[in-house]
Amino acid sequence: MARTASLSGFPEWLPEERLVELHVLDTLRRVFELHGFSSIETRAVETVGQLLRKGEIDKEVYGLSRLQDEESDEAKSSKGDPHALALHFDLTVPFARYVVENAGYLAFPFRRYQVQKVWRGERPQEGRAREFTQADIDIVGDGELPFRYDVEIALVIAEALGALPIPDFLLRINNRKLAEGFYNGIGLTDTAGVLRSIDKLEKIGPAKVAALLQSELGATPEQAESALKLASIRTEDTSFVEQVRALGVRNELLEEGLNELEQVIAAAVQRAPGRVVADLSIARGLDYYTGTVVETVLVGHEQLGSICSGGRYDALASKGNRTFPGVGLSIGVTRLVSRILSQDLAKASRSVPTAVLVTLTNDDSWGAAQDVAEKLRARGIATEVAAKAEKFGKQIKFADRRGIPFVWFTDDDGKHQVKDIRSGEQTDADPASWAPAEEDLHVQVTMA
Repeated sequence: MARTASLSGFPEWLPEERLVELHVLDTLRRVFELHGFSSIETRAVETVGQLLRKGEIDKEVYGLSRLQDEESDEAKSSKGDPHALALHFDLTVPFARYVVENAGYLAFPFRRYQVQKVWRGERPQEGRAREFTQADIDIVGDGELPFRYDVEIALVIAEALGALPIPDFLLRINNRKLAEGFYNGIGLTDTAGVLRSIDKLEKIGPAKVAALLQSELGATPEQAESALKLASIRTEDTSFVEQVRALGVRNELLEEGLNELEQVIAAAVQRAPGRVVADLSIARGLDYYTGTVVETVLVGHEQLGSICSGGRYDALASKGNRTFPGVGLSIGVTRLVSRILSQDLAKASRSVPTAVLVTLTNDDSWGAAQDVAEKLRARGIATEVAAKAEKFGKQIKFADRRGIPFVWFTDDDGKHQVKDIRSGEQTDADPASWAPAEEDLHVQVTMA
């Protein structure tokens, strides 16, 4: 079970918990690379102007300053300085900057994955930390990016999440064009404002959202009712198309969004059945999304919030008259791992990577023990050598406390034996050829 962090919002894992996190990260990397995504890393800081140019979340951004400048006029005014430095709150905005700066060196469409820490000044609670790890994948084009990549991204994420030791999950997908076209069609022109209100639907409920639409955006009761009817549509297949059209709204952008969402859902029904639904309540709060939008929940753990989100952005990155449209999704690794640990959803088979402890017969046997360890390590077997030539019973207990499954003995005649301390079975062994069973060679992380 995950411990409570001593500094709220900044989780730290015990070794066995970190093994679970590493398994999640390694699995994601493997799936992403199988689909041709290249790894990059961007700097931890960006300018305030860069971070805030799309979507206003300035209350959540951590500014950066030197301690000796704390009382200076420069530090006091840095909040309004677009050139001041701040820690990035997601990986999409830094990636957009990276693409613009390196466009001459990249081959488009550029497929990247990125696993890094991000920082966000939120009120810490389960599923929300101030420092956390995200794993992102994006595909970016130069000038244009075929819609087919929206479909591919959803399928890659479904495969990646499906390979993790987690409960069933559901990708809830909508399309901003569909929503904005519908709102325009009923006479609500502040579509960004409507989306922000709809995005609060699960937190405050339909009645309060309707009140917001009317009080803040000037919607009539009929318009608010229509917007909520659209948001109530949720299907596991493409039948949402008929349900939307039955609402009687006609708009060109609406039709474009319907067509795009239909393509995503149709492909998912075929290639990732049961993993994806069309959910027209999904809005996403950030303003840079322009088409497909996605949020992902663990089935039975919906109160945790989205574990993976993102979508299409057509105008986030540009250089002169060149634009770099993209589509991507971000997995909240820390949120996911925190839930795995707090609910004992999965566990590591042992608490350390070590598979073998080589014992010491006496203090003079340390060199020979290191020779054994070197032969085992050369064949990929994680091995430690005991620190002291204590009684074998104590050395075995040390291995047991560490979670090491095998203990290696060498007698005065150079004969080797290895003992499985879980079963008590002890057999002759040759350090040049012995190997543990495959499931003991490396730490296994499995569903509990």
